This record gives sequence, structure tokens and C-alpha cells, in this order.
Amino acid sequence: MRIFIKGGRVIDPGSGIDSLSNLLIDNGIIIDINAGSELEADKIINAHGCIVCPGLIDMHVHLREPGQEYKETIASGSKAAAYGGFTDICCMPNTKPVNDNVTVTKYILDMAKKANFVRVHPVAAISPDLKGKGLCEFGDLLKAGAIAFSDDGMPVMNSQLMRRALEYVKGFDSFIISHCEDLHLSEGGCMNEGELSTQMGLAGIPNASESIMVMRDIALAQLTDSHVHIAHVSTAESVDAIRNAKKIGVNVTCETTPHYFTLTEDAVKEYNTKAKMNPPLRTEFDKKEIIKGLEDGTIDVIVTDHAPHSVIEKDVEFDLAANGIVGLETSLPLSLKLMDESNLGISEIIEKMSCAPARILKLNNKGICTGNCSDITIIDPNLQFTVNTDKFQSKSHNTPFDKWEMKGKAVLTMVEGRIVYDEITKI
Repeated sequence: MRIFIKGGRVIDPGSGIDSLSNLLIDNGIIIDINAGSELEADKIINAHGCIVCPGLIDMHVHLREPGQEYKETIASGSKAAAYGGFTDICCMPNTKPVNDNVTVTKYILDMAKKANFVRVHPVAAISPDLKGKGLCEFGDLLKAGAIAFSDDGMPVMNSQLMRRALEYVKGFDSFIISHCEDLHLSEGGCMNEGELSTQMGLAGIPNASESIMVMRDIALAQLTDSHVHIAHVSTAESVDAIRNAKKIGVNVTCETTPHYFTLTEDAVKEYNTKAKMNPPLRTEFDKKEIIKGLEDGTIDVIVTDHAPHSVIEKDVEFDLAANGIVGLETSLPLSLKLMDESNLGISEIIEKMSCAPARILKLNNKGICTGNCSDITIIDPNLQFTVNTDKFQSKSHNTPFDKWEMKGKAVLTMVEGRIVYDEITKI
């Protein structure tokens, strides 16, 4: 099938492209990025006024299957990803059972293939059942299709075990995604520690609970000369530690999420459980430092940390409510807001949502150039809409952004020439 995308602003920071261009795709492969304006094709897509970029990649998603399909399935999460403009997503291992063995890894890949929306890359556990006692069989899991290793949801508290994990993973040219939390410092806490938590009568979680473990894992990455990727960075101290580590050549990368550069702890006033997450929303100062980290390149990647929960887990007392929000269908428009609120432009946002994740994950054949697979996201930067969780493709609606007015969203998502979401031509 030949597809002609005409008149769009093609932006690929990885290859340095930023121009009005026409793309010609044949059988899932980009064959021309400077095609003429009038070509014969099986499908013509008018992208005038839109941005055409490499498919977005989300390195941090929770799909809940197997085990908690009432919250999300691989199919519903994959469809939500397609609607959000993502062509690839990495799913964390804290399912039930945990993805700590080949059987679960293969199951996830089989269900993703059956769903047939976006590529799903399983992240396998570091330790069996996320208990921090011993290591999983990294080699077998990689052969089965795992892309990296994490105990996300549970930190690896044992420093010796984390050292061994970093040493082990280096031999496979893979990496560790670290959930940085000192459980002793965060124990019993349910929101950011500070004046507001005192006023609300809730136990707090200090910034140090994250930053101490960030500093530990930086030290271990330096010791082992291995790659550690710091998940969901939320504090100013963490940003500063990672910035300094990069300056001296430590192999560390990191990510943050739209809620940490959009919201502050004020969002949990009135005991709003839809804004409860871990790490918790922090202060205005932390939010500004997160944005600075994005601007200066300290923070490599924007992820969603998509964490679906049903009303059963969220419509309860604040301290008992589950942590996490859904994010696949709001991540892009929230990130586009940075163009008005920071020094980041559209190229930098695409870099952090597509090119950088592809490099870190070692996903080949990405980017807009001839011969590459046609993983494409088309964005209408001026499309204004109101978030309506009733229209979400995700099975869960736990987000503080419901009814927010937003500008800019994905209007078409293509995976290897296969259109998996289309708001332009209304398939």
C-alpha cells in the first residue's frame, strides 16, 4: 500500500529535518521525504498545518495485564497509546503475576500482537516477584523479548543487589530502570512533606526519599560503569544530582512526566485522590527545576507513567487510595504547553518523546529517513479540545486533568505504514 503524506511540517531532530515536505510510504517503508506535490497513492493524507514527526515512544507504562484486567488490558492500553500518538510503549513488570519469567514476557508480547495497535516492549523485573532478593534470569528474559529491567513500584533497597544487577545487565548491553525511593523515609507517607501536608493532617514523603536513592544509583552506575535510567524524577535535588553526574561522565539517563512539570502539591487539596501518585506532586520550586532540567538536557525523556486504577482504588480515603494517574491520552498536549511556559520548542519536545527514548532503548530503524519503517505521528498543534475522560480509550479514568482545556494533540498514528489512529481522514 502506497501512502502519501503531503504538506506537513516534517520534524525529526534525530536527522536534523525541519521543513515542509511530502512523504511517500510504500509497504510500510519511507521511500521519499521530498516527494513532489502530486503523486499517485492508495491513500493521500493532507497534513497542511500539522507536524509530521517520528512516532512517539513512551518508556514507562503500566498495562495491568495479566492480573488486573478490570483496570486496563494490553489491548485497551495499546489503543489509548495509539490515540495519544504513541507507536511504541514499554510496560512495567508489576503485573499479577510479576513479569519475572519468560512465560509472562511471552504472554505480554502475544497479547500485544493480538491487539494489533502499537508495539509493546516488556520491561522485566530485576528481582523475582519484586522482592529485592536475588536477580531474575536477565539473559533468558532478553531472549524472550524483554527490553530492560526494573522493579518499578518497588525500589531495590539492597545496594549490593543493585550493584550486582548493574554488573549483570552490562554484559547484555541492556540497562536498569530505577524506581528511586527510600522506603524508610517514605514509610506511611501519602503526599509531599511540607506545610500543606501538615495543614491537611497527612503524613508526608520528603524529597530526600527520592534524591538519596538517585545519588546511590548514580554512585553504583559509576562504580560498575553501567547504564542506569532514573524513573519519574520529581525533585529539584534529583535533577541537580543527575546534572552533576552527567558532567563527570556517569552513564545515567532519566525521565520525568507531564504531571511533575504541570502540577504541584496544591492539586491534592480537598483530598483529591486523582492527583495522588508516587513520587508525590512536589512544590512550585521543584516544578520549575524539573522544567530547567528539561531545558538544559539533564532530563532526557518525557514519559507518562500511565497508571490506571478503577474507582475501587481511588474513591476512598486519601491515605488509602492507590497511587497513580492515567496519562497516555493527555501526555502530548500537556507537553506541548511547555512551548508557552519554557524555552523548549517543538523540536525539543519531539526529541524527548521520540528520538531520545529510541536511542536509550536501542530501537533501530526509527526516524524519518528513506529506508526506515514508517512509524509516524501527525500532530495538529492548534487543535483545541476539552479533556473528557468518558471518551478515553483507557479503561480507567483516574486523572486530575479531566475537563481541562488543551491545545494540540495527535491526529494520526502510523505503525509501519498501518494507520492505528486517524482523526484527519476519519477512517
